[in-house]
Formats: sequence, C-alpha cells, structure tokens
Amino acid sequence: MEGADFWNDATTSTAKMKELKSLKDDVGVFARLEELFEEIETYIALGYEENDPELLPEIEELFDEFEQALEDLRMKTLLSGEYDGNNAIVSLHAGAGGTEACDWVSMLYRMYSRWVSDRGFSMEVLDYQDGDEAGIKSVTFQVNGDNAYGYLKSEKGVHRLVRISPFNAAGKRQTSFASCDVMPELDDNIEIEVRDEDIRIDTYRSSGAGGQHINKTSSAIRITHFPTGIVVQCQNERSQHMNKDKAMQMLKAKLYLLEKEEQERQAQGIRGEVTDIGWGNQIRSYVMQPYTMVKDLRTGCETGNVDAVMDGALTPFMNSYLKWLSLGCPNRGTMDAE
Repeated sequence: MEGADFWNDATTSTAKMKELKSLKDDVGVFARLEELFEEIETYIALGYEENDPELLPEIEELFDEFEQALEDLRMKTLLSGEYDGNNAIVSLHAGAGGTEACDWVSMLYRMYSRWVSDRGFSMEVLDYQDGDEAGIKSVTFQVNGDNAYGYLKSEKGVHRLVRISPFNAAGKRQTSFASCDVMPELDDNIEIEVRDEDIRIDTYRSSGAGGQHINKTSSAIRITHFPTGIVVQCQNERSQHMNKDKAMQMLKAKLYLLEKEEQERQAQGIRGEVTDIGWGNQIRSYVMQPYTMVKDLRTGCETGNVDAVMDGALTPFMNSYLKWLSLGCPNRGTMDAE
C-alpha cells in the first residue's frame, strides 16, 4: 500500500470510529432518558398512592437529571457545522490594560482549563508567553474531545473584565481586555494553498514551561503570513520539525476560516472578525465590582454567579450561543458601558 493511501485510510478509519462513538453515546443518553422517565412516572404514581410528600425531593432530583440530559442531547443537534465535531485550538492574548490584561488572560486560561476538565476533555499547551510583570501575555492550547470546536467557537472574540485592581494601590476599578481566538484542528488533507513567498518562518528559543532541551534550543516556530497578517506560533512540541508542522496546520485552519467568513459576509452581509482588543468589540463582560454579573452581549445570556463562571461553568453561555446561531444571529444583546 502506498504511503499516502495508508494515511488517508487511517484518517478515514479514525473519523468513522469517532462518529461511531458519538452515535453510541447518543443511544446511551436516549436509553438513560427512557429510564429516568419511567422512574419519574413510578415515583409520581407511588406518591399519589401512598400520599407521601417525602418522595418529592427524589422526584425533583430525577426530573433535574432528565431535564439536563434532554437539554444536552438537544444542544448536540445544533452542532451541525462542518468541523463542529473536531478538536479545538484556542489562543488567548492580552489586550488593553497592561499587567491587568495579562492577569486577566491567566484567569481566562484557568476558566477554560476548568471547563475542559469538567467535560472530561484533555488539553495540551502549544505556546505560552509570560506577562512582563505578572500573568500571561499569550497562550495557545489544544482541546481534545467530542465536539470541542462546536462548543468553544462560542468563545471567539474579546472578553472584558471590570474589577477592583489588585495591582492598583489606590484600589480603583480597572477595565481589562483579552482576545480569544478559536479554530478547529484540521487534518493534513485540507486544501489550502500557502505559497513559500507569502510566509516567513522564524525560529526562537522557547520561553514557556518545558524541559531543559526545550528551553535551551531554538526549536520554537513562528510563521507570519504576509497577505493576511496572520501570525501563528508553536513551541511545546518535541522538536522544531513538529512545531513547524503544528504551526502550519494552525495557519491553514485560520486561512480556511478567514475564507469561510469572507464567503458568509458576501452572501449574508454578516459582521466580520473582530481585530481590535478593546472598547466596543467585546462579546462578553465579566463584572466583579460594584456588582457581580457575567453577560454575553450577543445572546443576552447572563448570570450573577461570577465565581461559578470563572470555575468553568460556561455551558449555559455556549448553549445560548448555539441557539442564537440556529435562529440566524438576531440583534446582539446590550449592556451599559462601565
């Protein structure tokens, strides 16, 4: 068997196995829904028969589980995008706010790490740049799991934080911004042409966490695409060659998404990708003082439990975004500027 045929067959087999697992999971969820429904019916009948109010808490607990399982299954039907089932590559970058913004990136990184862990997904860091004084200047990581991109695509945009600054001796309220870019992990078969004359490949010494070999050799790769201005970088793979392959994969994914967005803008006149990390471009606001609220400015979804969100409780925002997309992206929610 030719090498190319072998890898194509292997890729196809992996995709089929992934699809099979997803279908088996759906069948399992449906079976659990049937089981819960029968249990709830039995408890209700028993409660009426024995006139026992002590059964109510058990019925409520079963109903809550049933409602959540049904909602999760319903949300999965909205993950119909071409690459929604793929792994996701997420990049966080500090924006306006200096040290505050770098600290904000570290908070977002922790938030997404918690969400990944809670869903049973896995995560690997591809690139990491410390802040000058504190926090993280930028970090890129890959999230591996069923429909990871489908859920995390809701996070693409500028995130705004309002809080009392721990870096300000006067205790003044500070507004900080960070951008989140999300792209699907694409296999090597994607047909995106990248001409050698359109890119510059730089090598540099890794600056993030890593072993002695990683930190002492110039194995990190940065690729600049001149026509679009896109810059991607990877430093945490085992070798310069592997870093280059991963960075090129990321570049192709970004170029693919850029092409898709341009096609959608031409066909539907939708708003393009946000590039400025600052006022007026945020998709979500996280307010910690003088009150507590997290609000998505596209969907209007909000909660006063900021601590829960920062601990990874992002599913309500992701679900509301999927519903918003399914309705054709109606007018964005509004929130008064702080």
